[in-house]
Amino acid sequence: MNILVTGGAGFIGSNFINYILSERDDVFIVNLDKLTYAGNLENLKPSEGKKNYQFVRGDITNNELVDYLFKKYSIKNVINFAAESHVDRSILGSEVFYRTNVIGTNVLLEASRRYNIDKFLQVSTDEVYGSLGATGLFTEQTPITTNSPYSSSKAAADLMVQAFHHTYGLPVVITRCSNNYGQLQFPEKLIPLMILNCLKDKKLPVYGDGMNVRDWIYVIDHNKAVELVFEKGRVGEVYNIGASREMANIQIVKLILNKLGKTEDLIEYVKDRPGHDRRYAIDSTKIQTELGWKPSFEFEQAMEYTIDWYLANKTWWERIISGEYQKYYEVQYGNR
Repeated sequence: MNILVTGGAGFIGSNFINYILSERDDVFIVNLDKLTYAGNLENLKPSEGKKNYQFVRGDITNNELVDYLFKKYSIKNVINFAAESHVDRSILGSEVFYRTNVIGTNVLLEASRRYNIDKFLQVSTDEVYGSLGATGLFTEQTPITTNSPYSSSKAAADLMVQAFHHTYGLPVVITRCSNNYGQLQFPEKLIPLMILNCLKDKKLPVYGDGMNVRDWIYVIDHNKAVELVFEKGRVGEVYNIGASREMANIQIVKLILNKLGKTEDLIEYVKDRPGHDRRYAIDSTKIQTELGWKPSFEFEQAMEYTIDWYLANKTWWERIISGEYQKYYEVQYGNR
């Protein structure tokens, strides 16, 4: 089975490739990644050199390259992780989000149609559903109501994936997952940002009152769900993926402080970001009842694994938090 995995050098994609190739030898994965700021080939060291793995540096918006890869490697399946994914960055500048997330997805869909592939899996996000009040859960029937340039670009891609199914009969499935955490996550996201700032005794910037709630899932649980939907998901369907673990941002921050033996005076409340969704929560009944998936990791246990990984991999994150990332950090959190 030949699979084009896009965005496989990023956080979720690299964890997916390493997991799949450690478990299976019946797949051949071509990893297409542009290696933007969030892509890191070090993430893929466990998969390097394997006979059923090939890395290609390139952009999913490049029609000629994508067509060449489909032809050269006889691609019959696509799993599209590739995306600009950070809400804060989409607020600072939205164009690249639409170029990658919308145009890039279109290029992949057109190639998939030309080559009559077996399955196209679009990895999406619960953010396409907008924001919840104090109660309720996102289901697959929740209307798309986007509130950021990032989420609107992902919603546009989802709608296009569904349109290719309805118009051309392309065999597609879509997954929409809650907030991921785990090893190899780029330190602009909440959990690694707070861990690394703690380790350096820097202030921990918390938006608004810190009571924005997210539904957290360990990256390996997410990837097992993606594998299951890819293998057994019904064509044309959407599957929500979540571990039913809601936490306010400030709870996460205090948990990390406690684990690392730091005091709460490191917390610094900063001006809230524009359009900050208040609460996300996923109803994953469909994937659990139809496909038999359920999360394997308890939140506290997986958070320990995550924090311990960052403690043990200082050289990995020290290289990342220099240079371009530092410039972004100053723009995002400076002068508050």
